[in-house]
Amino acid sequence: MNFLSTIKLVFRTLLARKGRSFLTILGIVIGVAGVIIIIALGAGAQSLVLGQVTKLGSNLLYVEPWKGDPNGPPSQLFGLVITTLTSEDAQALRDTSRVPHAEAVNASVIGSATVAWGSESVDTNFTGTDYNYPKIINFTMRRGDFFSESEERGNANVVVLGSVVADELFGPSGQDPVGQVVKVKSSSQKDPGGIPLRVVGVINERGSAFFQNQDDFIFMPLEIAQKQILGINYLQGIGIKVDRAENVDQTSEDISALMKERHHILEEEDLDFTIRNQAEAISIFSSITSALSLFLTAMAAISLIVGGIGILNIMMVTVAERTREIGLRKAVGASNSAIRNQFLLESGTLTLLGGVIGIIVGIIVSYLVSILMKALGYDWAFVVSVLSIILAVGVSILTGVVFGLYPAFKASRLNPIEALRYE
Repeated sequence: MNFLSTIKLVFRTLLARKGRSFLTILGIVIGVAGVIIIIALGAGAQSLVLGQVTKLGSNLLYVEPWKGDPNGPPSQLFGLVITTLTSEDAQALRDTSRVPHAEAVNASVIGSATVAWGSESVDTNFTGTDYNYPKIINFTMRRGDFFSESEERGNANVVVLGSVVADELFGPSGQDPVGQVVKVKSSSQKDPGGIPLRVVGVINERGSAFFQNQDDFIFMPLEIAQKQILGINYLQGIGIKVDRAENVDQTSEDISALMKERHHILEEEDLDFTIRNQAEAISIFSSITSALSLFLTAMAAISLIVGGIGILNIMMVTVAERTREIGLRKAVGASNSAIRNQFLLESGTLTLLGGVIGIIVGIIVSYLVSILMKALGYDWAFVVSVLSIILAVGVSILTGVVFGLYPAFKASRLNPIEALRYE
């Protein structure tokens, strides 16, 4: 029997047992689709994490109050209020003779507030910062400009709106936000009417970064946020933009030496600040997503093995059911290799079909997930690598061949006389 005839016989046999063939293929589909989806989700998660660097800026260092794990969560998440970081510290870090590779230094405080204009109001977050903020964080302006050095130093009552805040306040009226006066009030303010601030600019959409909507913010001069809204005289963070990536470590050492000197710290255990390297944090997140993807891929591969065991069981049952057929074929001259190849082709065809369908299902599901994540505001890349497809199909075919070998050899070695007597 030639190869083409064997293929025709294989398909006739599989179509004659549609239900059994479908269930066998389904196991392979689930395994292959799982591998494709998980690898695609891992790649999407990594693109999301790495995209934060582009959004927030590169070569960044952050000085935060409280000595903690540089790779752990910031102190604010624990509800701790540390007052050791001051505007004078930020000014000292601008000294290029002490920190020569710092391109820009930005002091900041954050909080939540209600912003009102006319009959519209919105609860949002605010950042009290200085004119260096655009040099630290990457963004473009939709309207107007970020407040200037002169406006900051003159304590001008000005504010820059994130796109979400601007749309919620001024969208219904169609009014240009620039030049309008909004009132900002936080729960800690004594004045129930809020502080009037003139809008000087609106930032373009930035999306989410580290799972926080960067467009749901307003930005005001640091001293206004400190004195008039929060009633504090300390900072919650200082951002430093380093000129080149290779100078980040040296700059971190320069900052540490200067801060120790200013805070009169002699021993490491007495540190009252933490220097965070954003690139290291991104690297840690990437390592976590890679390890998680590898683990989940291994779990998906187990389903392929389970599908292979299913093929083994079904092919064993098939051999038992078709014993008389095998005996008849061998009696009319079919060789052991022809019988073996037929059963190997059957198991290989099942896994190949399951692999192809699994790839299609995996790509469709991965694409739908990417659409959903983008709709939620995340920069989620749709990535289906050729390697993942080759891996999934290769493993599925290998599974079919490996688990189909024993039934195929068993069928080929049947004694034709005994097989013809089989009931």
